[in-house]
Amino acid sequence: MSAAPGSTLWLLRHELRLAWHGAALNKNRTRRPGGATIAIWVVGWLALHVVAFLLMRELDRDGMDAAHLAIPLTVMVITCATFMLSSALRSAVLSLFERGDLDLLLSSPLPSRSIFAVRLLGIAAAVATPYVFLAGPFATAALLVGHPGWLGLYVMIGTSAMVMACAGMLLTLALVRVLGARRTRVVAQVVAAVAGALLFLLSQAYNLTRHDDSAGPGLLAFLASHRAFGTDSALWLPGHAVLGAPLPLLAAVLLAGLAFALTVHRTHGFFVHGLQQAAGTGRARTRPAGALRFRFRRSLFDTIVIKEWRLIARDPNLIAQVLLQLIYLVPLLLPVLRDGKTGPSIGAALTLLCSSLAGSLTWIVVLAEDASDLLLSAPAPRRTIQLAKLAAATMPPLLLVALPLCWLIAHAPLTGLLFAFTVCAAVLSAGLIVLWTGRPAPRSDFKTRGKENFLCSVLEMIGSLCWAGLGWLLTALATQGAAWMAVAAAVVLALGLGVLLLAWLLRRHPV
Repeated sequence: MSAAPGSTLWLLRHELRLAWHGAALNKNRTRRPGGATIAIWVVGWLALHVVAFLLMRELDRDGMDAAHLAIPLTVMVITCATFMLSSALRSAVLSLFERGDLDLLLSSPLPSRSIFAVRLLGIAAAVATPYVFLAGPFATAALLVGHPGWLGLYVMIGTSAMVMACAGMLLTLALVRVLGARRTRVVAQVVAAVAGALLFLLSQAYNLTRHDDSAGPGLLAFLASHRAFGTDSALWLPGHAVLGAPLPLLAAVLLAGLAFALTVHRTHGFFVHGLQQAAGTGRARTRPAGALRFRFRRSLFDTIVIKEWRLIARDPNLIAQVLLQLIYLVPLLLPVLRDGKTGPSIGAALTLLCSSLAGSLTWIVVLAEDASDLLLSAPAPRRTIQLAKLAAATMPPLLLVALPLCWLIAHAPLTGLLFAFTVCAAVLSAGLIVLWTGRPAPRSDFKTRGKENFLCSVLEMIGSLCWAGLGWLLTALATQGAAWMAVAAAVVLALGLGVLLLAWLLRRHPV
């Protein structure tokens, strides 16, 4: 039975069809997935069912205690909801600013309220689909082993996706009201990145604020010591809803329905107003009063560095994607600033993350250059341009860790100097590997850069691991003094330098 043209169901089918073809995510990719891609996804989905069935059967043999299972299931629901909010924010920005079809829809005879409701349903469906694919097999497997209550997992995925979709749309429209449509695109992308890693920071907050080992083993022990977090606490109602408890499940459905109705009803008018603001985001600025003044007070090197930093600052998508790597630096930097102590593992992780950040920035600055032909024809030494671009990519990660490393050197000179050496070497190595072996590509391919140039990604990963391992070995050698560590450090150092030599031998001719 086909839906009547112009109806809400007809418009929803069109929205889902666009998502299936990929147009909802990328305007340049409008073809549906091929048969081979669909076959791979189906095989993977069936394999997940097999794994889920084996796990559920073992869990059933041990006895499924709902009171204890509700606690980890609630944590999982909260974790997934955090990532759902991040996805909903990105989808809301795409719907309001990137799709470019709302002008046509609002000029049609379709009711604008229906358009907004369908767009919100489409966002919720897009947010829920990955979790249905990954978690759905566990509910089906639980049904096969005799626990039909686990079907509530499907309901919780749908209700959580709807609530987070409403929250993402409301937050996006609130940013439009406060900041305007132009700034909302940048802020919403950054907020989406922060929301995706917020749970990670919260999980580390308690451990980061501890000053001695007498406070307990960690966050879980802290929660378990309070009666408010017992197995009968109301905090674990989402977990009971996953297990099929009627009242928590009904409350979740009512909450999602109420959020959807209120969002559609209360934000319907402002949705149209936000679209009108979005239509004006591409307008050029007015010409400043007075005669044009050209200032060339900086050197060529400084001009290129500042130009690259400005281009990155103006791209909200790149800011959001690079910001995720910066967020994971926070739990590593705070212990160093707090007491000046760090272990080999923390220093190695710091080296690895700085190297990854430098590689990403080098790809953006060097390989994603939009005016490569202009730079090749410019009356400037190409070596100067290359060095300026490399400096623009490697300076930010070094500046980020400069204060913690100086603090560490003041409190533990040997450890601080060793990690300063490995961090600097790793950052420079990652930048040179990308500079020598990377292939030019548009900035829109930032997420898929590893697939486009496999050799560069492998060399960069091996180099980063070598310098991180060298930092760990040198620090452990300074404290323990084992002979095998000295030999291992020499081998790892030789391997890291060998990767750089191989990258130089396989070098291309970047701009």
